[in-house]
Amino acid sequence: MIKSEALIYLVNSMTKPEKKTFKVATLHLKSPNYVKLYNLITSDKNLTADSLRKKYLVLTNGASFDTSVAYLYHVLLNTILDLRKEQDSYYSLFDKILKARILFEKSLYKECFDLLNKVKTSAKKFENYYALLISSRLELEYLLSLNFPDTDEKSLLKKHFKVNETLRVTQKIHQQSVLYELLKHRMIYKGTARSEKQRTELNDLVVSEMSIVASSSLENFEINKLHQLFQANYLISVGDYKSALHSFYELNNLLEGNKHLWSDPPMYYVFTLEGVLDSLRSLRNYDGMARFISQLKNLKTPSLSFNTNVTCLVFLYELFPLLDQGDFFSCEILMKKYSENLLKKTQLLSLARNAELSLYLSLIHFGLKDYRRAQKTLSKIIFTSKDYAYLPLYRTIRLVNLMILYELKDFDLIKYETRSIKREIRTAGKEYEVERRIIKFVNKPSLPHSTLKRKRMWEKTQNEFEVIRHDIYEHQTLRLFDFSAWMESKIRRIHLSEVLASKK
Repeated sequence: MIKSEALIYLVNSMTKPEKKTFKVATLHLKSPNYVKLYNLITSDKNLTADSLRKKYLVLTNGASFDTSVAYLYHVLLNTILDLRKEQDSYYSLFDKILKARILFEKSLYKECFDLLNKVKTSAKKFENYYALLISSRLELEYLLSLNFPDTDEKSLLKKHFKVNETLRVTQKIHQQSVLYELLKHRMIYKGTARSEKQRTELNDLVVSEMSIVASSSLENFEINKLHQLFQANYLISVGDYKSALHSFYELNNLLEGNKHLWSDPPMYYVFTLEGVLDSLRSLRNYDGMARFISQLKNLKTPSLSFNTNVTCLVFLYELFPLLDQGDFFSCEILMKKYSENLLKKTQLLSLARNAELSLYLSLIHFGLKDYRRAQKTLSKIIFTSKDYAYLPLYRTIRLVNLMILYELKDFDLIKYETRSIKREIRTAGKEYEVERRIIKFVNKPSLPHSTLKRKRMWEKTQNEFEVIRHDIYEHQTLRLFDFSAWMESKIRRIHLSEVLASKK
């Protein structure tokens, strides 16, 4: 990303308080070039880097575009940072540490040590062990350079002991974080466990996590949070949604009871709510989802990108009960409701969230028999960027695309796509039975004309899917979308919405 593109994104992602602070700071200035550049960006949200350059050069009679971009970028980051120091303890603590360094350099030793003590007290309160460690080590370094004034050996050893305690906590947090991050990485890039062999491959993480918990005597929010997150995500990865739901409930209670320790933005809280909602959807407990959707709606942070990703989650979990039960017309109404707040802000979504949103928007159009629009919605994921191909959801997207091509009777493209998907499956090393059934079905375009033969065909297919549903690994594909319902609708010649509605 070149600097001007980064600048455009930064300006468009700024919150109202951030924009107001910048305007107040530049109000007394006689419209310097970097302010003119800022005004150009805010006047048109669809501005590209090239068009911005052209407009700027015309407006400023050929002034240096790159210099103004770099300066405005620098000024905006400082403006945002100044606001964050007032809003977020994390920023505030490290700001105080930097100020303590300046005070020491200026020989204001008492003021320096007073400020470091304040940092340590606040760091303990907010369980920010990294700030606590840095401020404690700075204090020891400064005492050493001053030949330990008013510090006896007992006091010095006590300070060393406290640093060792802090190191022990940070080491435990790091170990827990490593295991959780590895688990999430495997879930994102390898997908959920598709076989007993893949489940066994997760045992190294499980054994390591259990040993950390068993050896830890610390009552620490961060360690407990990471432990519950690991347990819940592991249980989801192996398809045990009831146990996962129990872990997420415990995690939710832990987070709700320690709001002063939340990160900003509260990512882990969102992970927890998403986990609860995902488990409830898998159990088809739609009534139980309302409370947690409401908790998501009540989240408000200064981050526009974070808020948009949360809005996407709210939309998806309001959508799923309607989509799973085949109410496509209500899905369309809900989609229109989120047009302004979400669908026009997809550039702020993460890669995985964008792919998920595109999949389900495509399924809405598919259910409404608007196959061209369904295809167009998925095409930006399949053809726009290779980055999407690394997501496990990509395989499901390809399957939905096969369904769309089947409805459009584009059988030549189906053959091409089938070969591509099979290569992808061979690379991944595991194929779902659901995938095999869909690929086989779309490659046989002519269904029997006889009602009796269709009935027999569906009875055989139904029995096969009944076996598939009892496999916890296959269930993880069917919970994203019930592909068997579409096959039933084609074989029995009834609308997809009717089939889905019958499965309540």
